[in-house]
Amino acid sequence: MELFLGQKQKQQEFKLNSISQLSSSATPRSSAVARFSFGSGGIELRFQQESESGSSDVFRVDLRTSQSSISSGACFLQIFKLGPIESVCITEGSETSKKDEKSYERGITIQFRTEEESKAFDFAFEQWKKDAVAQGARLQNGTISASRSKFDEKIEASSAKMYFHYYGQLLHQQNMLQDYVRTGTYYAAVIENRADFFGRVVVDVGAGSGILSLFAAQAGAKHVYAVEASEMADYARRLIAGNPFLGQRITVIKGKVEDVELPEKADIMISEPMGTLLVNERMLESYVIARDRFLVPNGKMFPTTGRIHMAPFSDEYLFVEIANKALFWQQQNYYGVDLTPLHGSAFQGYFSQPVVDAFDPRLLVAPAIFHTIDFTSVKEEELYEIEIPLKFVASVGTRVHGLACWFDVLFNGSTVQRWLTTAPGAPTTHWYQLRCVLSQPLYIMAGQEITGQLRLVAHNAQSYTMYLTMSAKMWGAGAEQGRILQTSSCKLDLKEPYYRMSQPQAYAWAQDQSPHQLIPSQDVPLQSQDAVGSGLLQQLSQNLGAPSNQCHENV
Repeated sequence: MELFLGQKQKQQEFKLNSISQLSSSATPRSSAVARFSFGSGGIELRFQQESESGSSDVFRVDLRTSQSSISSGACFLQIFKLGPIESVCITEGSETSKKDEKSYERGITIQFRTEEESKAFDFAFEQWKKDAVAQGARLQNGTISASRSKFDEKIEASSAKMYFHYYGQLLHQQNMLQDYVRTGTYYAAVIENRADFFGRVVVDVGAGSGILSLFAAQAGAKHVYAVEASEMADYARRLIAGNPFLGQRITVIKGKVEDVELPEKADIMISEPMGTLLVNERMLESYVIARDRFLVPNGKMFPTTGRIHMAPFSDEYLFVEIANKALFWQQQNYYGVDLTPLHGSAFQGYFSQPVVDAFDPRLLVAPAIFHTIDFTSVKEEELYEIEIPLKFVASVGTRVHGLACWFDVLFNGSTVQRWLTTAPGAPTTHWYQLRCVLSQPLYIMAGQEITGQLRLVAHNAQSYTMYLTMSAKMWGAGAEQGRILQTSSCKLDLKEPYYRMSQPQAYAWAQDQSPHQLIPSQDVPLQSQDAVGSGLLQQLSQNLGAPSNQCHENV
């Protein structure tokens, strides 16, 4: 299937009073014309000499690629005003051996009949050039336009290259497909809501292997456009071709949703744009851009809404594990070298990594809160910086080691509303959960209020810098004054997590234990891992935990 871009005007021309070559001493030629045209090869600007026998090109430039048909190599056209009715047009070639020095291939001087015609030509040149770059001349299935997209402007090239390389490999697609919670929930959400797909046009944003496109086709979609920017698009074509009954209603388009063009609007969009903490990889922005470009008004989006859940946690095991990583830098005689000057930086460096693992929900010490992102209405710019106020009431007295986070998404179908959750205690997904660990824990009592803020700031490596502040407010007499007793903060890079892929620890306790007995509040000295394993961890395994009803998942 081939997709074509429309054009408002196929040709526009301007009469010239004269035209002459810069490199020639010949008499300027009269009866010339500058002609913009839209053809199968692209948008072109031709300077032609007119005579009784016809028109002949003086030279020609493709405005989409600025490729001169006369000069060899890549050439870019520049126009300089010499006067009210006179301009010089120069094709700029590749750089010479000297730094920052460019070679100029050739040029012509053009003279208009009037100043008004000269101004009109300048305006037309900018418009045609803009249209050529923004649109390209022809988009086939699997080809993107020549413009520098919004994605390229905000994302570092090296990050994008690694990102698309990663998702272009079958082994990583298999990892996601074998997340049966993820894949099974998507399948159920689509099939249980056939009414939303049957006879409808569907766009699959970031189609990957094409599995969601195939689900949509199974649900009776009229046609599915599977947009995928990585090399996985080629595998998706093969997979879809191998399922011809479904594949005849699926078109794979290789390119970014910011760049590609579709022949029609979509009634419904489907995608899996979620990363760690919902927003990592910044694909939600592409999902929103695709919504604005391709979705009909009031069209459906699967998923429809996302929520980031947060709760304070206490985990002495994890805190000691992270802190002990920096013990290496406390050596004063490492092959005769004192490493201690770097201990502080190493200590903070380990605590700047968010921890990705599956943890026991009994480690949570207060009911969770959540922040909602409505994919149907959120603006792309609103995802550049996300500020979430924090406010909890502690259920137990303990040391708070940081903030635990997870997410869920809603498929708001016409028939069935289905949630996909990554909550602790729920079946584990490939997203796991995420914890931000404070280098300075907070001491709290049951009933004490914990406040703060989680601020996420997007960066060009397709992720976010996280700024977390947590404070313990005065408890008991004088609490109404709202005084802050303790504050702890940290800065983390969501792009560089610590993957701690261990199963949740078994925390044993007697059912009749009171909450204050569950989590010790005393200081824990930092020791070597062997020392911790021989004594401290045995004690913690008997005492650490929180009542199982502390985690509230609102689904």
